[in-house]
Amino acid sequence: MIRRTLLALVTSGLLASALPGLAQAPAAAAAPAQVPATTPTTAGAKVLRYAFPIAETGLDPAQISDTYSRVIAANLFEAPLTYDALARPARVVPQTAAAMPEVSDDFKTFTFRLQPGIYFADDPAFKGRRRELVAQDYVYSFKRHYDPQHKSPSLYQLENAKVLGLSEVRQRALDSKQPFDYDAEVDGLRALDRYTFQVRLAEPSPRFHYVLADGAVMGAVAREVIEAYPGRAMEHPVGTGPFRLAAWKRSSKIVLERNPGYREVYYDAQPPADDPGAQAIAAALKGRRLPMIDRVEVSIVEESQPRWLAFLNGEHDMLERLPNEFAPLAIPNDRLAPNLQKRGVQMVRVPAVDATLSYFGMEHPVIGGYTPDKVALRRALALAYDSSLEIRQVRKGQAVQAQAVIPPLLTGHDPALKTEMSEHSVARAKALLDLYGYTDQDGDGLRDLPDGSPLVLEYSSQPDQLSKQLQELWRKAMASINVRIEFKIAKWPEQLKASRAGKLMIWGVAWVATSPDGGYFLELMYGPNKGQANHARFDLPAFNDVYRRLQVMPDGPGRDALMREAKLLGVAYMPYKVNSHRILTDLTQAHVFGYRRHPFMRDFWRYIDIRPATGPGTRPS
Repeated sequence: MIRRTLLALVTSGLLASALPGLAQAPAAAAAPAQVPATTPTTAGAKVLRYAFPIAETGLDPAQISDTYSRVIAANLFEAPLTYDALARPARVVPQTAAAMPEVSDDFKTFTFRLQPGIYFADDPAFKGRRRELVAQDYVYSFKRHYDPQHKSPSLYQLENAKVLGLSEVRQRALDSKQPFDYDAEVDGLRALDRYTFQVRLAEPSPRFHYVLADGAVMGAVAREVIEAYPGRAMEHPVGTGPFRLAAWKRSSKIVLERNPGYREVYYDAQPPADDPGAQAIAAALKGRRLPMIDRVEVSIVEESQPRWLAFLNGEHDMLERLPNEFAPLAIPNDRLAPNLQKRGVQMVRVPAVDATLSYFGMEHPVIGGYTPDKVALRRALALAYDSSLEIRQVRKGQAVQAQAVIPPLLTGHDPALKTEMSEHSVARAKALLDLYGYTDQDGDGLRDLPDGSPLVLEYSSQPDQLSKQLQELWRKAMASINVRIEFKIAKWPEQLKASRAGKLMIWGVAWVATSPDGGYFLELMYGPNKGQANHARFDLPAFNDVYRRLQVMPDGPGRDALMREAKLLGVAYMPYKVNSHRILTDLTQAHVFGYRRHPFMRDFWRYIDIRPATGPGTRPS
């Protein structure tokens, strides 16, 4: 998924984020109203307030790919499965499904049975009736990813699994330039009865159920709503989730409120026995009806200092991802500062299951290609950039150096692996460039292409302070090997759109895990995923073959060996300079109870409580 997500890819050398807006308008309105400058908090309501650093792109599961839009969407829409909030290692559990899916022995057939009595949030499209969630809603929602008009950035997850018949329906729509046929019957996706649907695949897919555990991708939408507001699915979300959209001012603030029609769901997390903190949370909240809070107000605050100050002043209840520059103040020696401890501030510090990276456009005439000279150019640029310096200076030690694209905690990660990905050597970089003819041919002191034309790199980035720091590191790294570099600055949504179209030369982003499968990170390099997960547009037959083989294998040593081969091909051809895997620190005020960052689940709001508290830095009771 880019985190300033590429799609998940995301941030200028890091992770991407985005979200929000605000307006006093019921979710049932034809369109979200514009928000007043301030939104009064309902007396006595439990409200969670915090900020995202980047603007949302929209709220339609079939069209969004950035992390923060997906956070919002995951709280509005529900997939058949989800994750236990506290179980570690992560455990998939039923959500709208009545039980875990029935899976055939060959991992080709998945049968889901839904709970009856689940309803969509009210909307005029339903003409005054309560609209029950049925199996056909998942069939329709599934098909929307195949509709060419949506250009779904998540389509690769379904096409790679080879759902029988759906790709053919998509191709007919492309060839005929006619609307996608949602009523076409296909062998691979059927509603067997009112509450049962079945997915059939052409090849084994032992981890396919993970796709059905992400509401931001496979959340159910109602066909009546989509057709009632043509072309407006991104701004008119209606789901079955615990919250509904209450107000929205784009790129400014989003307000969600408790869905009054949400079914009876009760807190029942299963924490590990060796985690007393999680055990205490589970004991205190067991049996509580979800969600426990009434309202969530998410502001968009792009610069880190205002986010930090808003938290210190008690204006925000949580600071998700403590900005790196404030780590020495807030968590000296990686421990919560005494002044924050006295205020009752709570810290949650975990390894991020992600990879920060910069991709090289493999179809760009200057930097792309598979010939030795082009491979040498990318490897030289990667050698010149010092990832360890980025971790020390910019990330303030809140990351570990990457050796390959798959981060810790996922299948396929090898903690003993050491590769050139982490190496910094200006001497080796210069030698590679000299060897392949990237020399100064016009006497201006800067390197040219082997044909004598100027070698100019164009690095796409964002205007925030963190991105500016990363730009400076790239500027100095390229100066050390006498290579020109220019920076193309634009807001995150603009860069994402251009990237998906293959128009960027280099972009600093991050990729964030959505499941325990390390194969999700290898999707960044699978050729058919171009413009979706694969923003670098890498397309190497040898890699594609390895990827296809490991996709149909169950987890185990044999699959791990193939994943190692795939990772090393990524190091050798260098479509991505992978820099680090981050360590994330979240802070919450004393009155926030029950928060634990989950490695994959985005919709944590339903699992936290706001408790009355008084004192410095807390909200008055």
